[in-house]
Amino acid sequence: MRPMTRLFLGLVVLVGILAAVALGLPSHVTVTRSKSISAPESVVFPYLNNLHQFSEWSPWAVRDPQLAVSYSGPQEGKGAKIQWTSKVPSIGTGTMEIVESEPNRNIDLAVNFNGLEGTGGYAIVPDGSGSKVTWSFGFDSGTSPLKRWKALMIDGFVGAEYQTGLDRLEEKIESERRPTEPTISLTPEGGVSSQSQQPAAALPPGTAPQGGAAPAGAAVPPGQVAPAAGAQPDAGAPAAAEATTPAPAPAPPPKKKKRRQ
Repeated sequence: MRPMTRLFLGLVVLVGILAAVALGLPSHVTVTRSKSISAPESVVFPYLNNLHQFSEWSPWAVRDPQLAVSYSGPQEGKGAKIQWTSKVPSIGTGTMEIVESEPNRNIDLAVNFNGLEGTGGYAIVPDGSGSKVTWSFGFDSGTSPLKRWKALMIDGFVGAEYQTGLDRLEEKIESERRPTEPTISLTPEGGVSSQSQQPAAALPPGTAPQGGAAPAGAAVPPGQVAPAAGAQPDAGAPAAAEATTPAPAPAPPPKKKKRRQ
């Protein structure tokens, strides 16, 4: 038997085996990923129901910053539709359209991902003090062996994309809900301190303040000159100058009486 004939027969046998295995694969495949978010259902729901917000946490926007996105229909709720186009082959083109919307509970989607048509949606349920979001995508592969093999590998690929998207959604929601700390200014406008100034206490006569300089507003004892601000005290000078009293003027001599002759 010629080598080419053996190769051809080997390929036929391999294709037959793959087709037989494909018949045993499930005809319907569902991909799901979940994420817990520290926010109630009423807060999470608008981020999912408004497709204009999808571009801000889309997993495909991370891998292709040049992702082209367009919208049609209403901005949110039933009938809202988003379409994207990417030059990255693994992203390609796709659409999502909201076909049903139950506030704070479920959003049903019609999805076309690179020609692979299916259904998807978001489910929101309470989870402790927050909520749990489940993003799903499902499609029927029919009887085609090729689609069934493709469906077998799609969980790993689409599932990783969905998980990235939910992580970004969590980061976006929790960052926007995080309170911002107010900025406290110690100095008001004009550069004047807001701290109230206390009046300086008067010092008793003969007492010098610490540092040799009298504080502003302090009383200066009689006969003592207040040092200038910032001047250093003289080490050889006394701590305080004593008050001096001027000496009294001498009394005039008594007048002598003249005797009469």
